[in-house]
Amino acid sequence: MSDKLDMSAMYAMHDALRRELRHIAKITSRTDDDPRNLLRAAVGWELFKTSLHIHHTAEDDALWPAMRRTLTERPDDLALLEAMEDEHAAIDPLLEAIDAALTDPAGLDRLGDLTDSLVTRLSGHLKHEETEALPLIQTVVTPEQWAHFGQVHGQRIGPNAPRLLPWLLDGADDQTIATMLSPLPEPARQAFKNQWQPAYAALDLWNATSTD
Repeated sequence: MSDKLDMSAMYAMHDALRRELRHIAKITSRTDDDPRNLLRAAVGWELFKTSLHIHHTAEDDALWPAMRRTLTERPDDLALLEAMEDEHAAIDPLLEAIDAALTDPAGLDRLGDLTDSLVTRLSGHLKHEETEALPLIQTVVTPEQWAHFGQVHGQRIGPNAPRLLPWLLDGADDQTIATMLSPLPEPARQAFKNQWQPAYAALDLWNATSTD
């Protein structure tokens, strides 16, 4: 029996976040330049934070509450939703602490530990969500609730779509790209192909020209 919900967008987002975590770990381990300067100026760091915020707040506002109403008599599943929210809440202070370290003259000493914690916590959360929360979503979330979550997520991307959509699909396979673009009107699909993706590809996301 096939899954009732298409989770292509969810997995695409998780893959993109993992991809960026690898870049963040690499850039903050540099010893031939001050990694604070490199990360602070990196377009990739801003895109990562923006996308992560949109993704987590959309789940917190439009997905977990709908599930909670269905799971009122299932305490173990309610505990899982609470864990998802707690894991989200633990990540935001790390982002704020990293940003503070980037502008602090003494921040270099703690930057490595902070980014290590970010990689560990976010990677652990993504794995936890995929192994436990996504199967539960397939079981209890209706197609209408899932579509509503997708709409909220898309609305929060809003005018940032020309940058965030190519970011999301960077490195994705052809099937995922086709699936993600299929709901868009034809003018938007053409804009993605002819304008958004080429403009994104031209960005120096992680200051490669100064670190390679």
